Amino acid sequence: MNTILETVDLKRTFGAVVAASNINIKIGAGEVLGVIGSNGAGKTTFVNMVTGYLEPSSGQILFHGESITGKKTRDITRLGICRSFQIPQLFMELTVIDNIIIALTVAREVKPSMLKPTINKEIFDEAMDILRRFQIDQYAESEVGVLAQGIRKLIDIAMATVGDPELLFLDEPTSGVSADEKMQIMDVLISALKSTKTAVLFIEHDMEIIEKFAPRVIAFYEGTVLADGDAADVLENEKVREFVIGKEFHRQAETEQQGGIA
Repeated sequence: MNTILETVDLKRTFGAVVAASNINIKIGAGEVLGVIGSNGAGKTTFVNMVTGYLEPSSGQILFHGESITGKKTRDITRLGICRSFQIPQLFMELTVIDNIIIALTVAREVKPSMLKPTINKEIFDEAMDILRRFQIDQYAESEVGVLAQGIRKLIDIAMATVGDPELLFLDEPTSGVSADEKMQIMDVLISALKSTKTAVLFIEHDMEIIEKFAPRVIAFYEGTVLADGDAADVLENEKVREFVIGKEFHRQAETEQQGGIA
């Protein structure tokens, strides 16, 4: 595996509270990982440390073998590590294409002027290409605030990819999306990101999403990594079933596969 990111003995405390401890994770180029764990298990704390929103109390974060520990979020983004949030960070009163163009100009650090306007054909065409990749180009001229939550999620994630990151963290990409839409949204999302060869780590509570889209799964429990490996192995792990997903999860799945025979 061509490792692009590695965390070594990563720890974060808040006073006497240990939010994350002994986090040792390697992520390879183009890899897709699912992260599971109950609320407060340390998942988001881990992502926040890697992306610069929280400084580790101790440990190292290495990107291509170079330490990025303690760097500012903007500097980490420039290096090629980006993220989306559970609640989409969008300009709700602007159109979809305007949101993408803003993200592109920020990523490129373009400074608009009277002589060189921000919106030109080149950046407009690039924005449309991004929308087509995520299959939302039909909404280009729609105001974001009137669109369904699933579409907003795709817009938010599309905006996070405008700088062609090597690694993208997604915080619950299907939260707030209807059960009928979840699989379709993830199909579009994973397909779009694979076309860019971006490594993806996504936090998810829906085990059906994890089973279908995450070849590798990392399970967090009480601030530590409880299990890390092939999805099938992690989801069958006794401790994961006891502390994270519940012992009945796979029994139900097996019953469905057997045609409902108990």
